[in-house]
Amino acid sequence: MAVGKRTAAAYGGWIVFEDEAGQSLTPSRARSWGRRGCTPVVRVRGRGSGRVSMAGLTCYRPGKRSRMFYSVREYRGRKGEPKGIGWRDLRDLLVRAHIQLGGPIVLVWDNLRMHLVEPMREFIADHADWLTVFQLPSYSPDLNPQEGIWSLVKRDIGNLAAADLGQITRAVKRKLKQIQYRPDLVDGCLAGTDLIMDG
Repeated sequence: MAVGKRTAAAYGGWIVFEDEAGQSLTPSRARSWGRRGCTPVVRVRGRGSGRVSMAGLTCYRPGKRSRMFYSVREYRGRKGEPKGIGWRDLRDLLVRAHIQLGGPIVLVWDNLRMHLVEPMREFIADHADWLTVFQLPSYSPDLNPQEGIWSLVKRDIGNLAAADLGQITRAVKRKLKQIQYRPDLVDGCLAGTDLIMDG
């Protein structure tokens, strides 16, 4: 699969990869330095619930600086509270990206059920003038540069023994904001997929 000049020229816009991820209070394991013979141990509380859900867009266009947009939602287990990112969140994220990028979007994402719900299909059909959608093959996270963004985020908060969900949310948002100002990192995530962006 190649993301090349022909694809970008054919649709006249940005190639945008979308993906979702989440983080709970249990930290992901990460390597760390420690004194010889002393394995570092991070103790976390066993209680507490909740989850931080994230949706992200990595955006590429030949001759333009790479961009990244994201949305973060906390789930604390309260009655009636959305459990994570929903189709409306994705819709709003796409609209925001379209406005800020100032051009058509060629969206590439997986076949997650949320991407296939009727309201989302209607939204895509209603905005066919600026939104074209392609689905990645099943089980192909290695083709999505947004997976690289999640890897950077989770590596940064690895071994974080958070006191509460708010601390995780702040850490996630801080790292995502840093990545937004580092187009070289966004480019590196594309390079990690072996996809080609011709300019």
